[in-house]
Amino acid sequence: MSAAAAVLAAAIGVTATALPAGAETAHPGGGRTVDVQLLSFNDFHGNLEPPQGSSGTVQELEPDGSKKAIPAGGVEYLAQALRTARKGHPYSVTAAAGDLIGASPLLSGLFHDEPTIAAMNKLGLDVTSVGNHEFDEGRAELTRMQKGGCHPKDGCYEKGKKFAGADFPYLAANVTDEKTGKPLLKPYTVWQHKGVRIGFIGVTLKGTPDIVNAAGVKGLKFHDEVATINKYAKVLNRQGVKAIVALIHEGGMPASTAYNYNCDSPGPGDGISGPITEIAKHVTPQVDALVTGHTHQSYTCTIPDPSGRPRTVTSAASFGRLYTDTTLTYDRRTHDIVRTSVKAPGAVNHVVERTGPKAVDMTSLIARWNKLAAPVANRPVGHISADIDGRGTEAPEAPLGDVIADAQLEATRAADKGGAQLALMNPGGIRSDLAYKAAGSEGDGVVTYGEAFTVQPFTNMMNVVDLTGSQLLTGLQQQVSGPNAAEPKILQVSKGLTYTLDMTKSGAGRVVKDSLKLNGTPIDPAKTYRVAMNEFLAGGGDGFPAFKDGKNKYVGASDLDAFTAYLTAHSSASGPLDPPKADRITIVK
Repeated sequence: MSAAAAVLAAAIGVTATALPAGAETAHPGGGRTVDVQLLSFNDFHGNLEPPQGSSGTVQELEPDGSKKAIPAGGVEYLAQALRTARKGHPYSVTAAAGDLIGASPLLSGLFHDEPTIAAMNKLGLDVTSVGNHEFDEGRAELTRMQKGGCHPKDGCYEKGKKFAGADFPYLAANVTDEKTGKPLLKPYTVWQHKGVRIGFIGVTLKGTPDIVNAAGVKGLKFHDEVATINKYAKVLNRQGVKAIVALIHEGGMPASTAYNYNCDSPGPGDGISGPITEIAKHVTPQVDALVTGHTHQSYTCTIPDPSGRPRTVTSAASFGRLYTDTTLTYDRRTHDIVRTSVKAPGAVNHVVERTGPKAVDMTSLIARWNKLAAPVANRPVGHISADIDGRGTEAPEAPLGDVIADAQLEATRAADKGGAQLALMNPGGIRSDLAYKAAGSEGDGVVTYGEAFTVQPFTNMMNVVDLTGSQLLTGLQQQVSGPNAAEPKILQVSKGLTYTLDMTKSGAGRVVKDSLKLNGTPIDPAKTYRVAMNEFLAGGGDGFPAFKDGKNKYVGASDLDAFTAYLTAHSSASGPLDPPKADRITIVK
């Protein structure tokens, strides 16, 4: 591409990628159609090293109906798997659907996710949408991820090296500046190889402001996903780009957690529910495939578009444990994707197993950043007697959720620390499990600072506020009503707070009012209670507006500091912490 052409391409959002060596023709004889390989993944969240515990496995559905856990993930294996998959495919593009960064383990999070962006550059990512976690540190930091430059406070991490930024475009079609109305980043890009042109439109969920700290999205407006995609599909069509893929950081919930579950049984899309189903039904037929994320689920479904034509909707779980391989048949005459059949060969999710070779350059990258992180990461902060499940459990109340809530109460209970009487923890803030088996040389049962950071990576400040018993009850009811009715977000509660959740009922009625007690005494609707929670939850995040009404706010230490202090105070090599029973919330099914 000439310099002048490159300038023009950048202006209209076009990305030109060099062809692999030897890939001079699409098909022998120059046929009318050419198969384009679309490799995709989502919700990587800075998991450069293989995730621990259940976060590092995928469930495989066996012929007898049972499930088998397969260890998976780690960028060394992901990069190698993608490189192997590309062999024999002269037309191959790699895309992601957001949350590449944010809520990351310490190896990436300690360095503001620069290591992850560097890894994505090396593994050949061509394009991604933004996700909600790309906004965790605000718009300026997201812009730095794209354009490069050293961190404004922490500076450059390696002597003589300046962070280069992402080689691939971050797309944010539905995120605009409140004042100017202009997109924060590119809304779309066009990938092309020897006459084959495919447009990519990237959006995050319109509800991003509800699940990100207010500071992270200040001055930004988030628009409807469908309306935005349809708008830019028309723009691309006017430019002659007929083949279009939407990268959507919003997802669905398949009926099974197994990666190989058939969500097109008994009919197309019958085995999946959630926001993506309605989005898929209304996104213009001009879009040929939807790559999705956010829910951390795995699926390759067929949901008919508004014209009734089959269209693939895919998601590759999270943390680099899977990647999706989708075949897009491109018609050179119409410049569009042939969608007469999406099942031959269609889209398939592949496990990133840890039994194969590692990508040497990723091993080197991890070693380099681990050396910088070691003095902080390897410091022991506690001991456990067995796995304490957090992110990995499917139960509403997680043992690790109880530990975190207890830690937050202990950190804020003293009169001069907020005077908290109880603590609440949002489940989405628990990012991993605590695994008994050693990840490195620390020894089994030892919890390192790095492992604690992986569980609580946001370092939200603890808040203690006044809530009446009535407001507390309303907040608990919002777990299962309003925005959380379809997908309940069950708060983790500190020791002493108990109640019954009747899932046979609907909406707010699922919280049994008379069952709510603190240390055995019924909660008085008129009485004021001091309630501890992180600043995100206190700001109404995750669909809990009741907590925004809290009064007399006290700001304490970070949630991570509370967590590590609790582990240190309540465990030792000879007296490790046992997993709690997780019996504070009585569930009626």
